[in-house]
Amino acid sequence: MRALTVKVVGWARSFPVSRGVRAARQWTAGHLESLPWDNSAADTVHSVLLSVSELVTNAHLHAAGTAHLVLTWDGSCLHVSVADCDPHLPGPREADADAGATSGRGLAIVTALADSWDIHACHGGKAITACFRPRGGPGPHTGPPADRGEARRS
Repeated sequence: MRALTVKVVGWARSFPVSRGVRAARQWTAGHLESLPWDNSAADTVHSVLLSVSELVTNAHLHAAGTAHLVLTWDGSCLHVSVADCDPHLPGPREADADAGATSGRGLAIVTALADSWDIHACHGGKAITACFRPRGGPGPHTGPPADRGEARRS
């Protein structure tokens, strides 16, 4: 049996509030260009960039400090992780549509865009990690999503 070789690449950077969400999106976009994705992954790229915006914004708003962004490509899934120093683990919540609320939609957006995501406490704060697979690519561990009975994004 032939051994499976896995090449993992990753990048990490901290974004203080003063650097802003735009800097995080630009930094992420630059690294996405280095991945072996073809033009069919354009929707995935857009989903990653929008999710980075949401997660970094949440870190700046709720932790009032630096957002630590880590991108890890394992050959089939891009893991986007944003950590901050706020120990409170958020959950999805309803946005107040009647009051014209501009907040409360971040995790719902990430849920809609990512193939999967999780949240966990770490280092006195929390980290939210979302996984993005380019359209038509294999799942990170067991093959394509359809093989595991999961729905694919359309």
